[in-house]
Amino acid sequence: MIEGVAYARAGLLGNPSDGYYGKIIAVSVRNFEARVTLEEGPDVRIAPPLDDEERYRSVREFAAKIGLYGYYGGARLIKAALKKFFDHCQAGGIVLHDGGFVLGYSSTIPRQLGLGGSSALVTAAMRTLMAFYGVDIPLEILPSLVLSAERDELEINAGFMDRVIQAYEGCVYMDLNEALIRGRGYGRYERLDCARLPDLYLAYDPALSKVSGRVLNEIRRSYDRGDAHTIATLKRIAGLADMGKEAIARGDGEGFGRLQDENFDLRREIMAISPANMEMIRTARACGASANFAGSGGSIVGTFRGEEMFERLSVDLRRLGATVLRPIIR
Repeated sequence: MIEGVAYARAGLLGNPSDGYYGKIIAVSVRNFEARVTLEEGPDVRIAPPLDDEERYRSVREFAAKIGLYGYYGGARLIKAALKKFFDHCQAGGIVLHDGGFVLGYSSTIPRQLGLGGSSALVTAAMRTLMAFYGVDIPLEILPSLVLSAERDELEINAGFMDRVIQAYEGCVYMDLNEALIRGRGYGRYERLDCARLPDLYLAYDPALSKVSGRVLNEIRRSYDRGDAHTIATLKRIAGLADMGKEAIARGDGEGFGRLQDENFDLRREIMAISPANMEMIRTARACGASANFAGSGGSIVGTFRGEEMFERLSVDLRRLGATVLRPIIR
């Protein structure tokens, strides 16, 4: 039995500029994980977990699950990872043996809440396949390969952030300079000292589940048609990651929190935010904490000061239906 694991993630600053040659600071969140297992067998088979099977107790349950999770399960992600891994090896002249296997998968990452659940499954699958075939994919290349599996095979509107942080783990600053991306296929990635991060909380509301690629489509359309305001705002958002890196280095937690607030406020200028997501942001800020989207909506991340503020955050956000936790980052 071979096993690959990848963790949830939270974007602290720069999101969503990662899809537009921007800059990002993100952290891996070990509270949640995606796990892919491989067991040798006579043929190649993908075995979905029970909650991913096309079986429902009633049409009511079917409609409820589609409303929460959309039409897509994890099997397509595993298939895309396997296909892209095979293509990568073919292109590199790497000969793969013909042994069969069963790929199983599971995830504790809350679905469709902007915590990187889809990319975590693909990353975990890539790690499992690398171990089974004895193939070494350089760390800086792995995120680009994962992104290609989702973008090229499944046409998911996605950026580099999730895949980079899930490959590198910890806390990472990413410079996704266009010349670097176009020239060598990956940006400049720098690990930051997790111990210097301010106190962080993460909150998510399962009722706000949605398909993240769809949420980000309005920014993509504006960017592709050359909308000046969208392009300028994305550049300003990217610049916050540089300032955040400096704030971490000097231990300025309050300054880092102000940058997170600014990140979200700029994001509001270029995309619609649902009333329920806005209520989470406002509630957290009313407690004195900073608040920014952890991803594409449904979850927020921010800084807090002291146990009393964290307790108030937990109580007030729980009233909205949200779960609040301290992310495990290392």
